[in-house]
Amino acid sequence: MRKVYLDSNATTKVHPSVLEAMAPFWDEVYGNASSVHLFGREARKGVEKAREQVAALINASPEEIIFTSGGTESDNFALKGTANLSKNKGRHIITSSVEHHAVLNTCKYLEAHGSRVTYLGVDESGVVDMDELRESISADTALISIMAANNETGTIMPVEEIGQIAREKDIPFHTDAVQAIGKIPFDVGALGTSLVSISGHKIYGPKGIGALYVKKGTRLDKCQHGGHHERNMRAGTENVPGIVGLGMACELARTEGIAAYADVEKLRDKFYHRLENEIRQIKLNGHPSKRLPNTLNVSFHYLEGESIILSLDLEGIAASTGSACTSGSLESSHVLKSMGVDPLFAQGSVRFSFSVFNTEEDIDHVMEKMPSIINRLRQMSPVYKHE
Repeated sequence: MRKVYLDSNATTKVHPSVLEAMAPFWDEVYGNASSVHLFGREARKGVEKAREQVAALINASPEEIIFTSGGTESDNFALKGTANLSKNKGRHIITSSVEHHAVLNTCKYLEAHGSRVTYLGVDESGVVDMDELRESISADTALISIMAANNETGTIMPVEEIGQIAREKDIPFHTDAVQAIGKIPFDVGALGTSLVSISGHKIYGPKGIGALYVKKGTRLDKCQHGGHHERNMRAGTENVPGIVGLGMACELARTEGIAAYADVEKLRDKFYHRLENEIRQIKLNGHPSKRLPNTLNVSFHYLEGESIILSLDLEGIAASTGSACTSGSLESSHVLKSMGVDPLFAQGSVRFSFSVFNTEEDIDHVMEKMPSIINRLRQMSPVYKHE
C-alpha cells in the first residue's frame, strides 16, 4: 500500500542532514555539556554551535536563546515566567481564543492562581481584532501572547502590528511561533517580539527539543529549579543530541526552508483546486491568502471529520481533524468555533498539512481515493442533502 503523509503540522520526518549531525553525539561525543573536562567541552561546542544556528534563523543573538524540551515548555516558560515576576505590578495577560492549548491551558492555570486573562476574538478568517487588542490593554497588563500562525487553519496573525502596539505600551510580547518558523520569514527585531517559542519536530528536527527566544532586558522567572544550566534559567542536563539536531534543522530552514515552501504552497494549492473541482459542498477554513504555505483546512458538509480521517487511514493516507494534542477529544475545534464556522461545516473539517517531502504523485494518489470516500460517507449520512 502506498503511504502518504499529510499531517506535518503535527510532526515532521527528521531530515537526513539532521540525523547525520546528531549521530556523533549519541556515542562519540557523549560528555555532559556542563562538565569541565575534555568530554564535556566537546559536547559544549555542539550546544553552542546549535545556539548560534537557532539565533541566526530568527536574527537574534545566541545569548538570547534558551533550550527547552519543546514548544509547550517554551509557552509555559514565557507565560508563567512573566506572571511570576509581575505579581506586584499586575497580572493581566492578553491572548486570543484560537491559541494552541499549550497557551490556553497555561492561561487557565494562571487564572486559577490570581491572573486576569483577556481572550481576544477573531474574525471569520481567524485573525485577531486589533481594535479589541488596543482596548483590552490596561495599566496592569503584564504580557501579550498571540500566536504567529494558527496550527489548525494556518492563518498568519499580524505579528508586526501587535509588536508595534506592545512596544508603544512597553508590554512584553510573546508569540508561539512553532508553526510559523521555518515556513515564513521571521525576524524578531522587525516583528518586535520579546519572547518566541520554537519547536524542533515541526521543522524536520527531533522531538523533545525546542527553544525560547528571550529578548535582552526581558524579565523572566526561571521555569524549573536545580543546577545552573542555560544561564541559570532552565535547570537540567542538556539534551545535547536533540540540541544539535534542532540547530541543524534551523540551519536548513534558514538556508533552504523558505524557498522550499514556495514549492510546497504550489502543491497545496493544486490539491485544493482538485478538491474544489471534484468534490461538491466543501469550504476552505482560514485566511484565503495570509496562510502558512503548507496548511489546508477544508470542511466537507454533512460529514464527520473523524470518519474521513479513518477512511483515509485505511488507504494509507494520514491527515488530521486539527491539533494532534487534542486528538481523541470529541469536542469540536475551538478555533473553528471562534471563527464562527457553521457547526455543520466545522464537524466535517480536515487539516491537510504538507512538507518538503511531499510530491505531485502524493496528490494524485490522494485524489484517486478522496471523491469515492466522500461520496460513500455522504450516502451513509442521515442528514446529507444534495445541494
